[in-house]
Amino acid sequence: QVQLVESGGGLVQPGGSLRLSCAKSGSIFSINHMGWYRQAPGKQRELVATITSDGSTNYADSVKSRFAISRDNAKNTIYLQMNILKPEDTAVYYCNVNGQYGSKWYQKTDYWGQGTQVTVSS
Repeated sequence: QVQLVESGGGLVQPGGSLRLSCAKSGSIFSINHMGWYRQAPGKQRELVATITSDGSTNYADSVKSRFAISRDNAKNTIYLQMNILKPEDTAVYYCNVNGQYGSKWYQKTDYWGQGTQVTVSS
């Protein structure tokens, strides 16, 4: 089993910064990518950023140039540095792991954290 615990959320003024952390515990056979999703009240959950095992990254257009995803494999942790935060960034941010629980290519699965609240308001 894999467990994900997010931290680092909070209240910040527009233009401010926050750094989210996602600590992974437990074992998984392999990881395809890890990333961050967010969901604002009344809105659909959306992808924010992902990072693959080889280090390639992908960002939503709305956060490009402002957010940066990174990883520390030794600590089994990924981070999301959020800069120049806007009120529309307000959401619950969820950590995600997409990978395999077994050696077969079709043995794919997703793990989710419980989320951390980010509120951007003046």
